[in-house]
Amino acid sequence: MKTEIKLEIIEIHKNEYMISTNKKKLDVSLIHNFLTYESGWSDGISFEKVEKSIHNSLNFGMYFENKQIGYAKVISDYSTIAYLGDIFILKEYRGFGLSTWLMNVIMEHKELQDLKRWILVTSTAEWLYDKYGFTKLPKPEIYMEKFNPNVYRDEQ
Repeated sequence: MKTEIKLEIIEIHKNEYMISTNKKKLDVSLIHNFLTYESGWSDGISFEKVEKSIHNSLNFGMYFENKQIGYAKVISDYSTIAYLGDIFILKEYRGFGLSTWLMNVIMEHKELQDLKRWILVTSTAEWLYDKYGFTKLPKPEIYMEKFNPNVYRDEQ
């Protein structure tokens, strides 16, 4: 019985761009800066929380000539469910199809196949996620959440 997943590092190249799942390559300061100052969904998140979330997630860093320019994370049990979050491409690199490529790599990851449910919370780029089968909740009345929008402010 397979009980624990040993994730192998993947690196995929496309011209001068690369997507890697190697946590050691991630520019945590860049990710923190984007999330806390530019994202709108993680304003004020501490550096420590970003580090902890990276440590406990499957991470996809996107790089241009070895400089990080994008990011996404997946939180999953690799069997039934996955949460896709913190997806971004830096502004100056948008419009080149990189978000589509990043989504392709994520959705094709061998440990993320045959899941019953994917979860994504977004207020932007619905056109992108539609391509991968994400839809609005068909029965929002059966979903519940515990949400604390001030959690990052409360830490300070």
